[in-house]
Amino acid sequence: MEDYRFMKNFLENISEDEFFSKVNLHLHSCASDGMLSPKEIVAQAKANGLRMISITDHNTMMAYDEIDPEDKDIKIVKGIEFDCWDGYVFMHILGYDVDFECEELKKLYAHHKCSTEYDIIRIFPKRSAKRVIQAIKKAGGIAVVAHPCCMWSLNMDNTIKRLVSYGLDGIEVYYPYRRHRRIIKFYGCSDIKKLAEKYSLLKTGGTDFHKDDLSHDTFNFV
Repeated sequence: MEDYRFMKNFLENISEDEFFSKVNLHLHSCASDGMLSPKEIVAQAKANGLRMISITDHNTMMAYDEIDPEDKDIKIVKGIEFDCWDGYVFMHILGYDVDFECEELKKLYAHHKCSTEYDIIRIFPKRSAKRVIQAIKKAGGIAVVAHPCCMWSLNMDNTIKRLVSYGLDGIEVYYPYRRHRRIIKFYGCSDIKKLAEKYSLLKTGGTDFHKDDLSHDTFNFV
């Protein structure tokens, strides 16, 4: 509980400007569908002046077998991104500062590499958002809904309200919405920010990095 309160306080005090310059809490390594190794991500993050990062691979925490979360030169927040459903709504839930040895969390991990890589495969496992959020909380972590603007929700307010009832802590407000998410986008970032404030949720951010050069990774909002 102390770790949870510390992390929550830490996130509450990160400024919006820092999410555009010093903090990136949504990065993918080759442990799922990214191009760089976890060690390469950490090295590039340091070279680019980032002070806090989280590698949030899909349904796996294998990246943390390769890096030192206690690195003194950069704050590394242990993270994961789960593919899950809430009724008809497919979504991604990020877990931050989790104990990856927690049994409830381990039950949700991918069993095969392909279940961390390919969209068409990742949509089939029927993890429920409620179970994912509760497992993240059981693991002492912070539960955040990722890139919500492109969730196929007919009523985002009701969806977020329901997730809050499961224990949701935050919303990814600062997110660039590139590639297919630039097209399939049902809400604006300003709408999401208002919902975060309405439900007193943490505002987090990251670039959803998958490429091989972190220096070219930017928050180009559309």
